[in-house]
Amino acid sequence: MTDKEKEEQRIYDKFKQKTWNEIKTNDSWAVFKIMSELVDGYEKMAKIGPCVSIFGSARTKPNDSNYILAEEIAFKLTQSGFGVITGGGPGIMEAGNKGANRGKGTSVGLNIELPFEQNNNPWIDADKNVTFDYFFTRKVMFVKYSQGFVVMPGGFGTLDELFEAITLIQTKKIGRFPIVLVGSKFWGGIIEWIKQILRDEYKTISPEDLNLFRIVDTADEAVAHLNKFYNKYKLKPNF
Repeated sequence: MTDKEKEEQRIYDKFKQKTWNEIKTNDSWAVFKIMSELVDGYEKMAKIGPCVSIFGSARTKPNDSNYILAEEIAFKLTQSGFGVITGGGPGIMEAGNKGANRGKGTSVGLNIELPFEQNNNPWIDADKNVTFDYFFTRKVMFVKYSQGFVVMPGGFGTLDELFEAITLIQTKKIGRFPIVLVGSKFWGGIIEWIKQILRDEYKTISPEDLNLFRIVDTADEAVAHLNKFYNKYKLKPNF
């Protein structure tokens, strides 16, 4: 079966008429699966201590400058007392866990079952590797147990994680924590679009919403912003 035929079959299966009993049974069992993922996540994550999440592309290769930069940021975070949380896969996620491991800090991996790209990287602490079927339960763990987000260049998944964090802070559903976007060349275009279209033309965000994140280009700048945030509010990174 070709990829196109497989995709068409998935669409057909998705919209195939189901009986009421099938719907009820599937949904009921999904609730238990969701509960088990949350319970397992809470039990493992409650013990990790102060951590910063690092997001970015799974496709970034080890010889890429962004991979090297992410590893350095993770290492420097551990030297400032933070552990590191990533999505547990390859690319930037691997770099984050590798840097945390090199710095002898906490190295957490929140894996997701995917048909491509995702697989566990070898730099995650053995007792801090959690696997999810559902993206939203995985996101709960990122937000609940992170004292900050470092966002490297990435794709749709990275943007999804970034804007969810910004939205939760903007709507005051969670307390504010620092969000650092690494790479002015990568982020410059979308930030200009946000300013010109969302803020100025359509007025769908407030001017102060642009203060919810900071763009940096170096590992030292990224870590300094996180430390400055906690020093400013006289807080220690904690849950």
